[in-house]
Amino acid sequence: MVLNREFQLSVLRRYADVYPNRTFEKWHDLSDDEHTVAANLLYLQEHDLIAIAGQLGSSGDLIYQGGRITAKGMDFLADDGGLSAILGIVTIKLHDDTIKAIIESKIIQSDAPEPAKKRMIDRLRALDGEATKHLVLKLVDYGLGQGMKSIEMISSMLEKAS
Repeated sequence: MVLNREFQLSVLRRYADVYPNRTFEKWHDLSDDEHTVAANLLYLQEHDLIAIAGQLGSSGDLIYQGGRITAKGMDFLADDGGLSAILGIVTIKLHDDTIKAIIESKIIQSDAPEPAKKRMIDRLRALDGEATKHLVLKLVDYGLGQGMKSIEMISSMLEKAS
């Protein structure tokens, strides 16, 4: 495989040592294979960890003219995740079809009579996005309103997550 994690880490550390300056590096002490060097530099740039400067040569190859580590690259190297960890917001997106499938599976598993299950599932499937969102908020509110049961479940899930 062309991608080399040790090489990538060395590149990031070298750029971090001279940050914020842009540098021109000869990477031959890390790898003699120009394809490996180019592939790894491009890979790091595609992940916004470095910014490389260069121009295309007559053969279509990139002529490397220097580079620098980005803020995202610096945060990647930081033990604490850098400012990205502090400023980062985690957004969890679930498509309404996924939410409906989860709710539907719980309806099917319930002890409700079959005609009632069918009626609930038909109504659930007919909900638009806003109505589904409202239902989910009500279910979350109901679940968290279960007092100690919800606290015990949250505690259990947090124990498993760490």
